Amino acid sequence: MIAFINGRLEDITSHTVTIESNGIGYEILVPEYVLRGLGSIGSEVKIITYLDVKEDDMKLYGFLSKQEKTLFKQLITVSGIGPKGAMNILDELSPDNLVAAIISGDSKAIAKASGIGPKTAQKVVIELRDKVSLEGTIFDQSGYEVDMSNADESSNDMSIAAQALVSLGYSNSEALKAIRKIGDVSGMNTNELIKEALKHL
Repeated sequence: MIAFINGRLEDITSHTVTIESNGIGYEILVPEYVLRGLGSIGSEVKIITYLDVKEDDMKLYGFLSKQEKTLFKQLITVSGIGPKGAMNILDELSPDNLVAAIISGDSKAIAKASGIGPKTAQKVVIELRDKVSLEGTIFDQSGYEVDMSNADESSNDMSIAAQALVSLGYSNSEALKAIRKIGDVSGMNTNELIKEALKHL
């Protein structure tokens, strides 16, 4: 198993990168958003990889983080979605938007991906809704800081959740309305608040 490749970026095409590491060139299939996150030719890069092995073929798929690789692996557990389908979904939706679509039940957004029909998109939502993690996404609470001096823990979590939703493109009022629709938020942490709020957006 090749967990990651650290080396020099040798070549970029529409869906692949070639990384030279210790004299070996690795061709890696990547979603479009990964290409945007890499440097220029000749720069040092680190690609998290997933090796797909079939009887007559082996392919390396690459990502920018372990969380993105986990999301890819979760997608290919869904019946009807192979590595190519998972890549098409990640091409259509960034990891952040995909997590939001899954949690909010927005199968129509997922169905826009090439080769993914409405029924398959619905299966993605149904099968992964309770499995996807907010870690490493725009919703990850670790990226936000709120002044605790005049707030209790519950309101602090609500503020962080609202900031995360705003970061995805929702307005302040939309974020707050969604959080209010949850009802009783006592005992809920930030991640739980975000997941529940997304269901109301």
